[in-house]
Amino acid sequence: MRLRRLLSAAVTAVALLGVSLAAPASAAAQDTPVRYVALGDSYSSGVGAGSYRSDSGNCRRSTRAYPELWAAANAPASFHFTACSGARTTDVMSGQLGPLNAETTLVTISVGGNDAGFADTMTVCVLQGTNSCVARVARANAYITETLPSRLDAVYTAIRERAPNARVVVLGYPRMYQLNGTCLVGISEQSRAAINGASDNLSEVISKRAADHGFTYGDVRPAFTGHEICSSASWLHSLTLPIENSYHPTAAGQSGGYHPVMAALS
Repeated sequence: MRLRRLLSAAVTAVALLGVSLAAPASAAAQDTPVRYVALGDSYSSGVGAGSYRSDSGNCRRSTRAYPELWAAANAPASFHFTACSGARTTDVMSGQLGPLNAETTLVTISVGGNDAGFADTMTVCVLQGTNSCVARVARANAYITETLPSRLDAVYTAIRERAPNARVVVLGYPRMYQLNGTCLVGISEQSRAAINGASDNLSEVISKRAADHGFTYGDVRPAFTGHEICSSASWLHSLTLPIENSYHPTAAGQSGGYHPVMAALS
């Protein structure tokens, strides 16, 4: 009887305090429909992975890209895939943010490499030799350090304004080369090391800007370790045909590199 009176008093106290005995908030949050928007550049659209969606045109959105893989595995309530090959931060802001709104719960993005001149840098390194390559990489590093942070701030701020309730996962870029690897021809080892250094610089800047906006950063460099160009099991195209695929993740790079990192953070 005493136990019954104690339980009754406890229930009364809870009611008076206005505390709900319903499922905890975390359980309720798990029931919220996922509404996912995938933004970004060619590393998000899936260039290099093949199997491009017929409606994506020059944006080359692949059904093997990590956003598509995640959506297929998780069946979100809505999924908008606006990432586009060649996109810079300004392109994301002007052409990709339309699907974002207060109901968006998940956003992913990779962007910044094209702002820093990724394609031009690789072209110089392949065609003009070590000295020109190292000089072009130095220019890219200067841009990454001095100019890119404000460009990232602008696009991250725009995302947060349009999707105030979303979890935002920012994906970085892999190192391009395994040094002292199996490549017998191609650019010099000095050029490869310089390019890898720029990749690290880019990752550090993006990570810092993402954190300052309260976003989650996904570092894909560990996942790609042992799978860079010049490794025995590369997940990145070297110079290849079609030329647009060059220096982009293969289908294995999307499924084995990007998708697991994104999935663990979403």
